[in-house]
Amino acid sequence: MNNALKTEETHLSETRAKLLHAAEVHVVFDGWSDATFTAAVEDSGVDSGLAEIACPRGGLDLAVAYHKAGDLAMVAALEAADLGAMRYSERVAYGVRVRLEATDREAVQRGVSLFALPIHAAEGATLVLGTVSLIWEILGDTSTDVNWYTKRAILAGVYSSVLLFWLGDDSYESADTWEFLDRRINNVMQIETFKVKMRDNSLVKAFMSGPGRFLEHIKAPSKRAQTDFPGYIAPKD
Repeated sequence: MNNALKTEETHLSETRAKLLHAAEVHVVFDGWSDATFTAAVEDSGVDSGLAEIACPRGGLDLAVAYHKAGDLAMVAALEAADLGAMRYSERVAYGVRVRLEATDREAVQRGVSLFALPIHAAEGATLVLGTVSLIWEILGDTSTDVNWYTKRAILAGVYSSVLLFWLGDDSYESADTWEFLDRRINNVMQIETFKVKMRDNSLVKAFMSGPGRFLEHIKAPSKRAQTDFPGYIAPKD
């Protein structure tokens, strides 16, 4: 990305941040709606034309921006934590916990309602995948094969179930949620242990050397942008 594009994206990110801050008081009543977006534009003083460029889909883009802001807060918390003093299962649990604690419960509830709609479900799933991918990457996951997908699918299931539990939790300081999280993470660790044992199973070895060899060709998505499609013009530095 050249300097002009970087500057523009930074400007748009700052605009979205202003809109998000102004939207917080309105989300409780109107959700991540166009009404909230309009009110945020008025309260923030952001030019309406610039606001539409930063969030062309109005409230939906604000909801996406709110989720990504939570991801950034989670990354900062994980990078500041002494992860080396934790067991691996504790690191995973801590990642999920700080991600939830980085958000407002009511704002998240409104987001869950929005992304539960069929028209937005795919985008919601993509956001969750982005969140759990960040957790695995910060914890040092280097898998590039089918394990890349299984780890994210399993943690996405954990994250989603814990999120829903948290939204309905009225225990002191969400104590019940963190206990539920620990139980779910322990289940994941048991699955990983089972997978290791299965690799040494003679039947599994036979399968992997025969019909299961196709799994060797499953690779993690490339982090590089696709540049070989028709009409693509590489940006100049």
